[in-house]
Amino acid sequence: MRLELPLLETFLAYLRLERTLSDNTAESYRYDLQRLEAFLNQHRTKSLHDVTPDLLSRYVRLLFDIGFAATSIQRTVSSLRSYFAFVASEGEIDKDPTELLETPRTTRYLPSVLTVDEIEKILDVIDTKKRGGVRDRAMLETLYATGMRVSELSSFTLEQILWEEGLVRILGKGSKERLVPIGELALQWINEYMQVERAFLAKPGSDSTVFLNVRGKAISRMGIWKIIHGYCADAGIHKEVSPHTFRHSFATHLLEGGADLRTVQEMLGHSNIVTTEIYTHVDREYLKEIHRSFHPRQKNRTLNQL
Repeated sequence: MRLELPLLETFLAYLRLERTLSDNTAESYRYDLQRLEAFLNQHRTKSLHDVTPDLLSRYVRLLFDIGFAATSIQRTVSSLRSYFAFVASEGEIDKDPTELLETPRTTRYLPSVLTVDEIEKILDVIDTKKRGGVRDRAMLETLYATGMRVSELSSFTLEQILWEEGLVRILGKGSKERLVPIGELALQWINEYMQVERAFLAKPGSDSTVFLNVRGKAISRMGIWKIIHGYCADAGIHKEVSPHTFRHSFATHLLEGGADLRTVQEMLGHSNIVTTEIYTHVDREYLKEIHRSFHPRQKNRTLNQL
């Protein structure tokens, strides 16, 4: 039987009326608590009486690992504390599990996350008229569209692209394969790169690796890092940015846009983060719909088509 957080609507009404929080803030609390509800159901939690400080700490740690922004995690912890204090005061639980909940220290563990505007600046600064520009644009669009690890991007081959389905097949850690939506924009840039640049980079001994360096070999992880570092400098981005930052940004923007945690875990290949025994694959059409609905590059495209 699925757990539904008790008194959720009553709690949200309390926030608006008693604590005079804005509708937007109350809705942010709703998203935070709905995400927690999904996590608790993944753990087969039967009732709020089964929620422990340790379980909540694991949930907060999960948000850090996936790449949630520091401000979002702090708000999430605030949401949890407010909600559990409220349901305790209403007699739904005997003890508030958030009393012993500690927030992980953000400065040391949190990866850097780019805003949507910063992503746009980096992509827009790439001069696609220069040699290698179309490749670099296609590469960074792919990185942000799929949340690939840099090692997965470096070894990415043409056979992994399912053009008609709008998906890519990614071979991740432990040889685990996952299907991830890539979106039309990234596919268009890959196609453009295939048409105008890849043939000039390929050498007689080149294989089917998508992104090649000037020697016709797979572009290395360090090569990708240097390319990103250069474009960040050109775009005036002063954060510490690595290829992994794009992966964390991909996850953060999907989650903060409203995508559910399990679906983002599926796209990231994080099947072990919660548990493996209750992890189930998500239908590919559903994955694509989540990607279309919540990925900023897809949402912007939809808006531009209206």
